[in-house]
Amino acid sequence: MTKSVEILYENTEINVTKETNLVLAIANKLRGTYKAEDYQDVIIPMVIIRRFECALEDTKDEVVKTYEANPKIAPKVLERKSGHSFYNVSHFNLSNLQDQADDIKGNFKDYIKGFSANVKTIIEDLDFIKQIDKLDKANKLLLIIKAFANFDLSPKTVDNMRMGYLFEDILRRYSENVNAGDHYTPREVIRCLANLLLAEGCDDIYQDGKIVKIGDFACGTGGMLSTINDFILRKNSSAKIHMYGQEILDSSYAICLADMLIKGQDASHIQQVNTLKEDAFPDDEFRFVIMNPPFGTPWSGDKAANGTKEAVEESDRFKHRVGIDGPEITMTPASGDAQLLFMQHALKKLNKENGRAAIITNGSPLFSGGTGSGESQIRRWMLENDLIEAIIGFPDQLFYNTGISIYAYILSYNKQPKRKGKVQLIDATKFYKKMRKSMGNKRNELSNDHIKKITHLYADFKENDYSKIFDNEEFLYKEYAVYQPMQRNYRIDEERIQAMIDNNTLKNFYDKDKIEEYQLMDPLPTKTKLLLNKFLENESTYEEIIHRLVTKGEEIGEFKEPKEFTKRVKKLFKDLDIPAGVVNSIIKSMSRMDKTADIQKDALGNIIPDKETKDIELVPYKQSIDEYMEKEVLPHVPDAMVFFEEDLSKKTKGKSTPAIKTGAEIPFTRYFYKYQAPESSDELLKEFKDIDLELNKLLEELG
Repeated sequence: MTKSVEILYENTEINVTKETNLVLAIANKLRGTYKAEDYQDVIIPMVIIRRFECALEDTKDEVVKTYEANPKIAPKVLERKSGHSFYNVSHFNLSNLQDQADDIKGNFKDYIKGFSANVKTIIEDLDFIKQIDKLDKANKLLLIIKAFANFDLSPKTVDNMRMGYLFEDILRRYSENVNAGDHYTPREVIRCLANLLLAEGCDDIYQDGKIVKIGDFACGTGGMLSTINDFILRKNSSAKIHMYGQEILDSSYAICLADMLIKGQDASHIQQVNTLKEDAFPDDEFRFVIMNPPFGTPWSGDKAANGTKEAVEESDRFKHRVGIDGPEITMTPASGDAQLLFMQHALKKLNKENGRAAIITNGSPLFSGGTGSGESQIRRWMLENDLIEAIIGFPDQLFYNTGISIYAYILSYNKQPKRKGKVQLIDATKFYKKMRKSMGNKRNELSNDHIKKITHLYADFKENDYSKIFDNEEFLYKEYAVYQPMQRNYRIDEERIQAMIDNNTLKNFYDKDKIEEYQLMDPLPTKTKLLLNKFLENESTYEEIIHRLVTKGEEIGEFKEPKEFTKRVKKLFKDLDIPAGVVNSIIKSMSRMDKTADIQKDALGNIIPDKETKDIELVPYKQSIDEYMEKEVLPHVPDAMVFFEEDLSKKTKGKSTPAIKTGAEIPFTRYFYKYQAPESSDELLKEFKDIDLELNKLLEELG
């Protein structure tokens, strides 16, 4: 039996201004030794160290006593003594370090060495030991240690949720990324996504002791993982939740790992691995994936991380079948934006029986790319496999690093019967309240009422002004090529000769610009040298071609069919050693479209389409081409010929993919557009007259 939708949100606003101000005050002590943008090199590791120290405070003495009695004791024993999956065996802490200030640097390093291996890894990854030396040299190490020793970050005082907010606030202020938008998603947005994920298809999570695996493969500081973890535990306090994440930025990874250790999570489940290059958890599938991958991250080209392109193209995570019976190909988006790669990875990692995902994107994955592009085919694959439950359009100015509108995809392998074969679009672009004070680009936020309304729109699954429901096929289309019959006149004149020269029509035979370019190259590659020699050898022949066209071309006359014209052109050049392809290019360049000319046909009597008249028509998947042509094309071009040029068995020239002419796009805003008629001319005239009267009145008062 399906449970009624329960909306979960924070009843009280979490405000970390007090803690943040303490951090800012400490950071100001670094002035003169560090540039402001480098404060994070000290602040982030010190906050992490102090958080660990406060978490261990109650059991620290017992751990040290146990270790000193047997320095070779197993780490697991010390973990049990500490009550955490980490510990510290040093008798130092940030308070008593001040009592032995003569060797503050050495003692502080000894204190750090006393941490368990998992904590030391975090500190080492942040390269903090180097900062200790720098602080000591500037006589500021003791000052910083003293300041943090008085900073209460005990879990009893600052719970995990509050600590997450603090970590994120620090990152926003001190990150190497000025906007810090790559690091985390606004918590109210995460709460909305969590509500949507848990709104249906999740009855199993209520089972006692239920094991739930959650993944975020662009996890930042772990805010998304922590929020959905908290929500599930509120629904089922006995659930055993395992959180997995991948993150490549040092500071974000360190904070996430520290947070997970304090929550009692397995440190090996948080990996500093580039998701595009590697699946860090190849043997794991997940009940939930929640993710906000970076926008506009290149996966190929000069700006991409080394090895990313090769890893993507070799991975089976991005290989899917084209259509129902087509070949399997690697589906990759444009090289400058990896969002749809992250989305495919999320779907690959979901449990195929009941996995659900919430993915944040900008507008690009909805519609970018042409019919046969990777973006279009990824959308097609998701639609044909019925993986998209809903897409929610959020307000603009909701995120910290961008003012543009953001979208959330709800993806699922366990659609409810009512949703099968359907996609729900939810327009939440007007659901926001203005913030009292903006944070970066974030000027708007979702209230609890907004989250409730969005969740109910999703769960109710009904059509209204904010919710539209469509068959999957609504977003599929076929690309047809429309041509006009080949009808051309043929003659040689000055205008057509000059156009042929300007267009460099014979560039494969002779190219003056390339000759000049190649002659400046040193050294000259072998293939280029051969091409240069060919052009130089053909130069005199090319000049003779132009000369004969100019001096004798008009004598050939004008024709409205190609046969006789072709015969005469070939005769003109019969004594020149010219490839047939060059002659054909000359003939074509001397022709122009002419509706009074004969309609050309092939040897079988079929009308030959004129390739230069090609037009593309994107026809809705469910609409017949005959109906479409009758309504949209033939009234304007009565002799139009239509072709569906898809060939999944044939490779496109220069590419490794077949000729694909079935695509997909989701023009989200079009479905919610409301036409507003302009004011009538009478109303506008009245407004102008009123303004004129008002201005005259003001002028009279001034006079």
